[in-house]
Amino acid sequence: MSEVTVALRYAKALIDLAQEQNSLEKVKDDMSLFLHTLKANPELKAVLSNPIVSHIKKVNILADVFGTKVDKVTILFFNIMVNKGRGEVLYTTAQEFIGLYDIKNHITNAKVTSAAPLSEANKKKMLDDVQQAIGGTVKLEAKVDPSLIGGFVLTVGDRQVDTSIATSLKRLKKDLARVAVK
Repeated sequence: MSEVTVALRYAKALIDLAQEQNSLEKVKDDMSLFLHTLKANPELKAVLSNPIVSHIKKVNILADVFGTKVDKVTILFFNIMVNKGRGEVLYTTAQEFIGLYDIKNHITNAKVTSAAPLSEANKKKMLDDVQQAIGGTVKLEAKVDPSLIGGFVLTVGDRQVDTSIATSLKRLKKDLARVAVK
């Protein structure tokens, strides 16, 4: 079984457990903290994935790092995962959990990449427009890529709107090359 398939099964189980325990919001916050911590500390992610490191050491490390910061459901879940030899899928499980949480709460992730930083007014306008178009709640992530020259690329799910000058220039070049060949 692939890592994502295994992680998705554990994430579904965790979301069910968190709902049973009335701690879904807290566990979601814990999973976000866990992801952020592992992104900032790749060594921790490597230790959790390393089959040579004993389960007891992994459980102790997780308890030391997250013990007082996370809900008891989360720390128990970490312990179960590690003791079942699934420490290497903890990161992916947390990602899948956040994805399931977003689906359950009708939250859509959108990403806008622009040539220059967007003003807060522009971000708000774009967020409002996307929310109006798709309904539900939208989380908008803004990035800057100067290679776009101007304009922006908006990605919402599997849909993309590309108004960048770089893409327009590529299309123009392609069209001119096609005309020149005729």
